[in-house]
Amino acid sequence: MGLLSRKIEKRIDLYQKELIETHYREVNNMYRQIRGWRHDYRNHIQTMKAYAASGDLESIKRYLDLLDEDLTTVDTVLKTGNQMTDAILNSKISLARSKGIEVVADAHIPVKLKSSEIDLCCIIGNLFDNAIDASLALEEGKRVIRVYMDMKGTQLYISFMNLTAEKKLKKEGKIYKSTKGEGHGFGLIRIDAIVERLDGYISRNSEDGAFTTEILLPQV
Repeated sequence: MGLLSRKIEKRIDLYQKELIETHYREVNNMYRQIRGWRHDYRNHIQTMKAYAASGDLESIKRYLDLLDEDLTTVDTVLKTGNQMTDAILNSKISLARSKGIEVVADAHIPVKLKSSEIDLCCIIGNLFDNAIDASLALEEGKRVIRVYMDMKGTQLYISFMNLTAEKKLKKEGKIYKSTKGEGHGFGLIRIDAIVERLDGYISRNSEDGAFTTEILLPQV
């Protein structure tokens, strides 16, 4: 392996480490919020009981509206059947929505996966980060990310689609040209390397202002 190749590999490994640490912080923050809400649950009940005892229905309604709004920020919005996937998907969905991005997600993983959690974390995390970056170039109200995951026979199928500001992105070789700098490019390289190592399949398509990535990962 040449000096340049070793430097690139080292930078990709560093990027992967930073990515995993970022995902860990996001997931940890989400569960910290959930634990905090659960801790306050008894206090919420006591407050509403006091309102009920005084017959103050309007205060109960206002309080329930506030609780509903608060819970929306920490609710686990997606349950795939796989804990690790739930964690990374829900943390990224929460992050995207905080940036004014609509997320439509449908994910089902009814079997134990052969793919390692680190590999899956890198793939899903990179796909989501890239989709979020691209969405931020659009006005709020036009930002949409669609996620679909399910088993197709013995393979895990992953599909990410996001709207883009450009009608069609330019390609450089097999990779679509990144407008987000070199970190974004390493993310694409990392996804491709994992898919190739797992004997999977990846397809990217940019048409009509939408960018789609489809991945198949064998699980036998």
